[in-house]
Amino acid sequence: MPEFICTLKKYRLMKELTQEQLAEKVGVRRETIMRLEAGKYNPSLKLAIDISKVVEIPIEQLFIFEA
Repeated sequence: MPEFICTLKKYRLMKELTQEQLAEKVGVRRETIMRLEAGKYNPSLKLAIDISKVVEIPIEQLFIFEA
């Protein structure tokens, strides 16, 4: 089973955004961002694109699936 690696926290902190602020910008709850950063939630394509635009990092750098 592929491993899901999320580097979102690193890039969110580089943009000086809290989980709450990022959540507001992409239209989800803070808990969703928390679960993403913990690798316990796979984002929809739309959410991944929205987050990518906010933190200005390509999706493939934010969300990595390794075999």
